[in-house]
Amino acid sequence: MRAIVCKAFKGIEDLSFTEIAEPRPAANAVLVDVHAASVSYMDYLMSCGGYQMRPALPYVPGTDAAGIVLACGDRVTRFRPGDRVSCGNWFGAFAERMVARESSVALLPANVDFTVGSTVLHTYLTAWYALIERARLQAGETVLVTGAAGGVGLACVEMAHLMGARVIAVVGSAAKATIVRAHGAAEIVDHSREDVRERVKALAGDKGLDICVDNIGGALFATLARFMGWNGRLLPIGFTSGEIPSLAMNLPLLKNYSVVGVFVGAWMERCPEQAARATEAVMAWVGEGKLRPQVDRVLPLQCAGEAMSLVANRRAMGRIVLQVRQDL
Repeated sequence: MRAIVCKAFKGIEDLSFTEIAEPRPAANAVLVDVHAASVSYMDYLMSCGGYQMRPALPYVPGTDAAGIVLACGDRVTRFRPGDRVSCGNWFGAFAERMVARESSVALLPANVDFTVGSTVLHTYLTAWYALIERARLQAGETVLVTGAAGGVGLACVEMAHLMGARVIAVVGSAAKATIVRAHGAAEIVDHSREDVRERVKALAGDKGLDICVDNIGGALFATLARFMGWNGRLLPIGFTSGEIPSLAMNLPLLKNYSVVGVFVGAWMERCPEQAARATEAVMAWVGEGKLRPQVDRVLPLQCAGEAMSLVANRRAMGRIVLQVRQDL
């Protein structure tokens, strides 16, 4: 089969488009004929060796895909060959075939195509885990999301809005502001043209932020930590700035707020039944039109390096999709 292969942790410079052997599913996994795969910042970071886990080299990048089930392991009970599915794994999606654990697979609703289906699991499951499982979001709370026009950020904006929150979105351009407003953001902080500290201070008010979902890290995290409210929840999801922040611990002490880690991949491995239920719920919302995944553009599979570069340089709004089969 054809696939994108990474032979060294050198980022997009070391990617090749080549023929490799087809993978085989374990007892609790399915083999999927991939029609589309989406590109995340995690894919780029892993190819550079900068992610929390490192796959054995060489490996096929890509976390999210959609396609048709070809084969099922002996212990798989929820799927059968021929099913249209969305699926995820730590890696392996940028190929004509990939394997995924049963708990990381969801049936695609009839009205959801492979392009959209390939963008759902990593983004919206991260949003679900952050907002529902970790932050215990309640209607009426104020939620601030950084990197709000990216795949995970936009999913958090949408889901928080769907659950009745007031959403503040931090973005870096007027075009991105337009996108996040269309997906439910009530307030915008555009760091390209306004002082983030002063704008967030004004929007948070005396009450402060109930929840802050941070995809960026670095100095921005330290700034936002000062505007959390009483009993708030500060959630680090990622560090796209390239800087892992530190925190003055007197801040959560004085406001009685919590710093809550969000590592969705580990949760899916440790709690597969919970993850499977969340996956089904998220896909149902997509099918009902309550969640509307944003596709930035579609590129051919062999352009995976270009797509990863666009994501790494914050030039994507929503998800970039790689077309693997022609019948999307």
